Amino acid sequence: MTSTNDPPKKVSKSKSNHYVDNERFLKELIKYHNAIKRAKTDKRPKMPAYLGECFMLIAEHLSYRPNFINYPYRDEMISDGVENCLQYVDRFDPKKSQNPFAYFTQIIFYAFLRRIQKEKKQMHIKYRVAEQQGYHNLYNDLKEHKDMHDSDPRKQLLDELQVKSADIDPMIEEAKEWKPKKKKKRSTKRKAASTRTKKKP
Repeated sequence: MTSTNDPPKKVSKSKSNHYVDNERFLKELIKYHNAIKRAKTDKRPKMPAYLGECFMLIAEHLSYRPNFINYPYRDEMISDGVENCLQYVDRFDPKKSQNPFAYFTQIIFYAFLRRIQKEKKQMHIKYRVAEQQGYHNLYNDLKEHKDMHDSDPRKQLLDELQVKSADIDPMIEEAKEWKPKKKKKRSTKRKAASTRTKKKP
């Protein structure tokens, strides 16, 4: 069974990707990096359209994986992935790697995970808001009364929360199960070392 926390498998150099030409992808990245170096001003040169197409194709195909395809906010995941590629495109070093496809797939993969965590947190907040306002049976009511009038306060709240009937059950389960990540406590040894460093003149 595939887990959302498993990083994508590395693509071997011998295995070609029919939707991204890895060799051309690498050449275009090198050209773009050289153009940045040649730029005499702070204004960045225009990025080749081909690079943007590659980022989009990688993000879209990765989103079709079984552990991503069923999320209702898949479009947002793709957008985050492409945005992260644009943000870190300068960090790709052709001297260290000749496989840009694997490099940017990794970036998009972790962008997807961050979006999933963010959406789960938001859904948890929305669920708690509905609960606090006394709409404990809001979601069951929606399934029983799909054609609620616009003046119905339950309908108005659902519109505000932007909840779709098809997404109710999985969202409720995620909202109930979601827990914020606990911050790691600093060890006693590190605290003592930090205190000694501060005391030194």
